[in-house]
Amino acid sequence: MSLWRHAASLGLALLIAAGTAKASSAPLASEAGRAIYQDGQLANSQPLQGTRESGVGTSGAAAACVNCHQRSGLGTREGQIQIPPVTGDYLFQSNSHGAPDPMVSDMAGRREAYTDATLARAIREGVDSRGHTLSALMPRYAIDDANMASLIGYLRSLSARPSAGVTETVLHLATIVTPDADPIKKQAVIDVLQHYVSEVNSFPLKPTSTMRGSGHDESGNGMYMASKHWQLQVWELSGPSSGWRAQLQQHLAAEPVFAILSGVGGSNWAPVHEFCEDNEIPCLFPNLEVPVTGGQDFYSLYFSRGVLLEADLMAWHMFMLSDQSALRSVAQIYRSGDSGSAAAAQLKDSLQAHGIKVRNEELSPAAGSHALQSALRAAASADALVLWLRPVDLQALGVPPAIAHVYVSGLMGGLEDAPLSPEWRQRALLAFPVDLPAQRGVRLDYPMGWFMLRHIPVTAMQVQVDTYLACSLLTNVLQHDASDSFVRPYLIEQLQRMLEHQLITGYYPHLTLATHQRFASKGGYLAHFAAGTGKRLIADSDWIVP
Repeated sequence: MSLWRHAASLGLALLIAAGTAKASSAPLASEAGRAIYQDGQLANSQPLQGTRESGVGTSGAAAACVNCHQRSGLGTREGQIQIPPVTGDYLFQSNSHGAPDPMVSDMAGRREAYTDATLARAIREGVDSRGHTLSALMPRYAIDDANMASLIGYLRSLSARPSAGVTETVLHLATIVTPDADPIKKQAVIDVLQHYVSEVNSFPLKPTSTMRGSGHDESGNGMYMASKHWQLQVWELSGPSSGWRAQLQQHLAAEPVFAILSGVGGSNWAPVHEFCEDNEIPCLFPNLEVPVTGGQDFYSLYFSRGVLLEADLMAWHMFMLSDQSALRSVAQIYRSGDSGSAAAAQLKDSLQAHGIKVRNEELSPAAGSHALQSALRAAASADALVLWLRPVDLQALGVPPAIAHVYVSGLMGGLEDAPLSPEWRQRALLAFPVDLPAQRGVRLDYPMGWFMLRHIPVTAMQVQVDTYLACSLLTNVLQHDASDSFVRPYLIEQLQRMLEHQLITGYYPHLTLATHQRFASKGGYLAHFAAGTGKRLIADSDWIVP
């Protein structure tokens, strides 16, 4: 058997750093096994220790099983090395005939079913159930009997059954709308989701396989066929954000769902993000200007960091100017409670850490054009001006002050549709965390054609394209899951593995997710309008990944 097939039945290696995962609500024994598997932490608070055949040691988080076998335990591929599952259903079942396993594409290797004793030997000594030496990638671990029992017990429970929200023929999904979401965007998202779900359900179901059966029938795996129909719930939240968590828990208790698909929010998504992480529910690409960043969260995926990415793009450009002594002070104008508030705070922190003075002019939500003009006058002495404003405010700017550098939020201002006057266009740099209009081309043709054929009015183009893209990504992952396992962590892992091969990427030139990454598009442009009118933009830089 070749080396990569000998990475068989266990293999915990590959030197990649592990993140700290949240503790589950499982019983104590399962928690001890989880800590070993995900964190590389033994029950006695000592780090897991392993040594490879080469004598190279590995310890703690870097030694954790999750690094190779993934949170689901269903394995992955690293180049030519196939990392197999380590779930109980896989390990404790015989493959004595060498038949391909539906859980492991292109992998066939004869071996006996593991027992607790032979599995412990494999973990400690690197010898499989038939007495063959495992791959050199597999460390040999020093684990006492109590910790070994906890680990084996955890492996038996890993991905043992489909996640909640899955029945024999139906995949239950939800989308979430917060009360601060733009009503036009809200309806646009719901329109696309409902049409997409209706289309998925119009095709016949393909034959399903058992999770580990050797007689998997692929004859029905047509391009548009799914093993389950989709049922979509719209969870529309109400009231202040302090009550959203309770509302979400009530929805989940009434009808469990497998995943949250798309959705739309305003300036505060944190309660939804925390709900999904705590309940271990995938939240797939909601439409947000201010996503939740930081931490080692696993279940929430976003297309972009939104206005927070714009703040970093602006900071990158300002740092270059400050190094040339051309920028020493910055003024920002934004409305309290809007997305620009969080972006302005982040940019201020970044600039002040670099020695640049920042003055914030915060407008109340109801303040009129007089307050905006007053803020502009107060900002006139700064070297640079940043506008975190909506189209209605951009239209009311009036005559631009004599400031050398002006930055405008592309997302908040309407991207290429930002209604800046010719005088402001001559000065403004747009932070643009998507591809330029002239370069989107065919990536938009397909979703736009799909909207036209289904008579979906295009009222919020980027939001609608992103929602369509989220739906198609979920479809692609489910169609390529030969196991029909419907395990929530595996869904996230498959998205991380497959996203970079996506051909239709909408507004984004590049989409990719690696382990521990939550944002699929990493960069953007700083661009200016080519003329006093029109939508043509010229990039002032290459694609920037701050």
